[in-house]
Amino acid sequence: MTQDTPHFIDSPAIKGREAKYEVVSVKPAAVLKSWKLSLFSFEWLDANGKIRDMDDLPLKEREKFCKIKELMEKTAPLERPVLGIGIQDNIEMGAGREVFLTLASKGASKIEVHIPVSCKKDFKQFIAS
Repeated sequence: MTQDTPHFIDSPAIKGREAKYEVVSVKPAAVLKSWKLSLFSFEWLDANGKIRDMDDLPLKEREKFCKIKELMEKTAPLERPVLGIGIQDNIEMGAGREVFLTLASKGASKIEVHIPVSCKKDFKQFIAS
């Protein structure tokens, strides 16, 4: 497994609603720029929108980071993150944000995610080619 090609499995968060979601690959830098506007980004991002160093993460988030890193080292499957569009028209991360942010911090150039089919046009600028 390379940083860009981990083995993903569906997020349990979409179970029973799989038809309402689509799997796409997104550009982490573009997603992070948008997610910076989220009320929930402060735990992982600094004031400049960069992912915090592991030592600067809150303890609970640091534990999640370490767990994902360990899964990556074992080449274990990762749960595909779930992204959506927030009320301020920015990206919001649902389930699996620790997966997305850990992969992004490790330099992934694209990351597979679930997005709502109903929001696909809103994701156009974030989808990797």
